Amino acid sequence: MIQLLPVAPRPEGYSPLGEKNLDPKWAARLGQTGKDCFEAIRCRDLPALGAALNDCMVCWEKLLPHTVRHPTLQVDLMGLLRAYQSCYPGAMYSGCGGGYLVVASAAPVPGAFRVKVRRPSVPGAPASSPA
Repeated sequence: MIQLLPVAPRPEGYSPLGEKNLDPKWAARLGQTGKDCFEAIRCRDLPALGAALNDCMVCWEKLLPHTVRHPTLQVDLMGLLRAYQSCYPGAMYSGCGGGYLVVASAAPVPGAFRVKVRRPSVPGAPASSPA
């Protein structure tokens, strides 16, 4: 299941664009993580979803380091991310500067709320069950 954990709002003066490493290889890898995430959700494959979320954050950190490390951030976003990634199949931030931590987990995540993903029936896909 997908769960959202509130982290913190973006602080005044925050900008993810202070440092840019816009390498086409990392951008392509980021794009692939989106495809991997979609396929994992479609197939209800929790380990694959977790891996896609984790890899997505690796890409964002490489491309735009200030998305997770910026002088105005009051929260250690990378420390928090690593803690949740070590306890659950995967985690990533909902956007630059924190916001929410998206956690992929079969078990409830303390302090988080569950996201229900509704999808139409797809031929060949596993039968629908709660996300």
